Amino acid sequence: MAADKGDSMTDADGGPDRHIPVLLKEVLTAMEPAGGDVMVDATFGAGGYTTALIRAGASVIAFDRDPDAIAAGASLKAEHGDRLTLVHARFSELLDHVEPASLDGVVLDIGVSSMQIDEAERGFSFMRDGPLDMRMGRSGVSAADVVNRMKANDLARVFGLLGEERHAGRIARAIEADRLKEPFTTTRQLARMIERVAPRKHQDRIHPATRVFQALRTYVNDELGELAEALFAAERALKPGGRLVVVTFHSLEDRIVKRFFQDRSGKAAGSRHLPEQIDRAATFTPIGKQPVTAGEDECQLNPRARSAKLRAGLRTGAPAGAVQMSILPVPNLAALAAFGG
Repeated sequence: MAADKGDSMTDADGGPDRHIPVLLKEVLTAMEPAGGDVMVDATFGAGGYTTALIRAGASVIAFDRDPDAIAAGASLKAEHGDRLTLVHARFSELLDHVEPASLDGVVLDIGVSSMQIDEAERGFSFMRDGPLDMRMGRSGVSAADVVNRMKANDLARVFGLLGEERHAGRIARAIEADRLKEPFTTTRQLARMIERVAPRKHQDRIHPATRVFQALRTYVNDELGELAEALFAAERALKPGGRLVVVTFHSLEDRIVKRFFQDRSGKAAGSRHLPEQIDRAATFTPIGKQPVTAGEDECQLNPRARSAKLRAGLRTGAPAGAVQMSILPVPNLAALAAFGG
């Protein structure tokens, strides 16, 4: 992923401005919430989009895989009652909780929650020393499991493909050597090792550990696969005239969203990524010129907006298309033998 230029993990992953949702005005323009609408905020986080949608008249079903985010939404739930439903689930599980063709809108903000970044014990940021964890849902394989048990060749693939780290092989081999002496358990421990083997050049503003941490987080949470599955689920959950709005912060995520809307445009398509198709009915038509990016005023106020891109589509009445995981811009690395088997 193309990390935003900055000195910290928070710059690269969309933090730390907890209370400022990115591209809020543009999201509301694309979503067009109104009284009686039922919309999904598929990435609830701190509730910025949810609050704005409710204030505009919509009822919101808010999803988050992080139990802490759902718990933190209790006060918002108490304030708005039946107009807010909180769901502890991955956004790819959308259709387990809503009926097909029932929604007026779905919005996804694919940036990491600033609440997660801010909490050292979650292990997302090397700027705050904590356990090497990175699990959004607090369960499953952790970043420490991956770093300490995955083969060096597989680690290099993760760092190179998901982090676009040019020193992926060197860093992976150094990890393999160092973990024989002492396992990696904290964020600072890993970051300092990376600084040692791939030091930052004078003109490079990005910390040398940023892309590795980005890749680990993406791998641990299967973020690219989750995003692709969520797009296909949203297609089935939206009613004709419903709106799908997606805000991304990294190039790999944006490529997935762009390919999804291209594939659903109804035009013949064929590339090394997508199979050749005949013309068929479009399931989405674009909403405005895309991608939408933040203006300079917002970027000055909220630095996490610098790398944000918004893409949006209007659901037609055509039947949903087949799931095409070929929209993934890299191989699905979630199937790697995480423990060197």
